[in-house]
Amino acid sequence: MTSTHTLSVLVEDRPGVLARVSALFSRRGFNIASLAVGPTEAKGISRMTIVVTVDDFPLEQVTKQLNKLINVIKIVEQDEDNSVARELMLVKVRADATVRAQVIEVVNLFRAKVVDVSPESVTIEATGTQSKLDALLRMLDPYGIREIVQSGVVALSRGPRSIAAAK
Repeated sequence: MTSTHTLSVLVEDRPGVLARVSALFSRRGFNIASLAVGPTEAKGISRMTIVVTVDDFPLEQVTKQLNKLINVIKIVEQDEDNSVARELMLVKVRADATVRAQVIEVVNLFRAKVVDVSPESVTIEATGTQSKLDALLRMLDPYGIREIVQSGVVALSRGPRSIAAAK
């Protein structure tokens, strides 16, 4: 069965680790839908959040191979029900004086915020699930979207335990 999986991967913060991890997915013909990498609370450790749509069995094979990489410390699959996942999006929208108030009203409905204003446009920052960001884009589309940039998904397990403590 093909489904979307979100993996949190703790790795040593070393050159080439990202390339080796992504190469494992590439060699199997899997497309990484989202990839976010950043520092963790522990010095020298980075966290990768990888979203991939694959069959369950091949994913198990890839995670086993990932675990064999010397710089990989831990892999946890984030269950949709037991984790919080968000993306960040910046979107530049045409918004001259005649429609700016309407655009700002849409922004406020989605609990987003305007981070830059020019005479012809506004730049909006929004965070949330992919479906929330897609809905915001649908509402802003009639005004004219000039530019979009999105981060990859970042996810944390719910509750008090950290990935370092998870079994």
